Amino acid sequence: MGNRPSLPGDKKKDDKKNEKPKYEPPVNTRSHRKKKKGPENANKLPGVYPTTRCKLKLLKMERIKDHLLLEEEFVQNQERLNPLDDKVAEERSKVDTLRGSPMGVGTLEEIIDDDHAIVSSTSGPEYYVSIMSFVDKDLLEPGCSVLLHHKTVSVVGVLQDDADPMVSVMKLDKAPTESYADIGGLESQIQEIKESVELPLTHPELYEEMGIKPPKGVILYGAPGTGKTLLAKAVANQTSATFLRIVGSELIQKYLGDGPRLCRQIFQIAAEHAPSIVFIDEIDAIGTKRYESTSGGEREVQRTMLELLNQLDGFDDRGDVKVIMATNKIESLDPALIRPGRIDRKILFENPDSTTKRKIMGIHTSKMNLNDDVDLEEFVSSKDELSGADIKAMCTEAGLLALRERRMRVTAEDFRTAKERVMKNKVEENLEGLYL
Repeated sequence: MGNRPSLPGDKKKDDKKNEKPKYEPPVNTRSHRKKKKGPENANKLPGVYPTTRCKLKLLKMERIKDHLLLEEEFVQNQERLNPLDDKVAEERSKVDTLRGSPMGVGTLEEIIDDDHAIVSSTSGPEYYVSIMSFVDKDLLEPGCSVLLHHKTVSVVGVLQDDADPMVSVMKLDKAPTESYADIGGLESQIQEIKESVELPLTHPELYEEMGIKPPKGVILYGAPGTGKTLLAKAVANQTSATFLRIVGSELIQKYLGDGPRLCRQIFQIAAEHAPSIVFIDEIDAIGTKRYESTSGGEREVQRTMLELLNQLDGFDDRGDVKVIMATNKIESLDPALIRPGRIDRKILFENPDSTTKRKIMGIHTSKMNLNDDVDLEEFVSSKDELSGADIKAMCTEAGLLALRERRMRVTAEDFRTAKERVMKNKVEENLEGLYL
């Protein structure tokens, strides 16, 4: 075999043998072999992920940072504000201590021993309670007013002045402005009430020299508007004695026993501030005739009247306490209330006559600007049954009529129109024919 010359096809085969093979990625095998853990894996560089995941992680870290900052600020504020809250709580506790705990007012019914008693509250029920050690036992007696704790109802104090607050309101601190000069006529009535009320308080020695006892009380009765309450105001204005004004309906209370207790306290206060005058207006509210009744309210009103009878003429002496009563229905009063010994004087107030009308008209028109054509005798001489209140209403109505027309003077026509209106109202009030 000898050397033969190379052919072009052989050159191409040699070039193919000298070329490097191309890189091919390894075949992805699905083997589940566990990777080895060790220092080699720890030293490897972290894998690079897409930028979106990195941003999400950054936002999450920023949220955690904001939460930590808020928590740090909250802790700092708590450390700074805690002393202020403690101070506010301390001041509030001081205020509560100054205010004290609310307490109720009850009546001591019976003392069981040194540490226990039976009390009754204003709502009605009775309680077996304990008496606190700091309460003065010498002041405790059946019937006195005590202070009760709002939770345990224990006796925590004693009220020295157990008078009802309503009694202090009844006492007049400022005398009325009406005087005897403001009363038209009624000379005999004024004389009788002076002899019965004022003179025994100012000059009791006169009655001692005569060997008689002064009257204990008077009752003023008559038609409405005849000056009964006005005369009582004048008595309060003229006398220097303590004046207590009561309306009969005020003695009717809600709970059993409150009415007699209030009546008893009124006369007790009057005796403490003697000389004093007790004026009971509209006495027919509680002083009506007694009768058999199944109503608890009617029986309570009768018990109040019985206590009033006892105070007017009971076993104890009233002293310098005078009583004035007023009513326009004396026929409905109980005979025991107005008998001599309790009410010694009965003063009747009738409708005014012509002389009294003239005086009343002069009193009410003294400050009015009357026109020249006004003749008061025209209204005084009329035969109409006018009371003192009706005459006052007529003068007021005439002034309002002149004021309506922007006139500063009252004419005779104003008085005539006012009189017609007053008489019309009086007739409408007494329409007895409708009830026949």
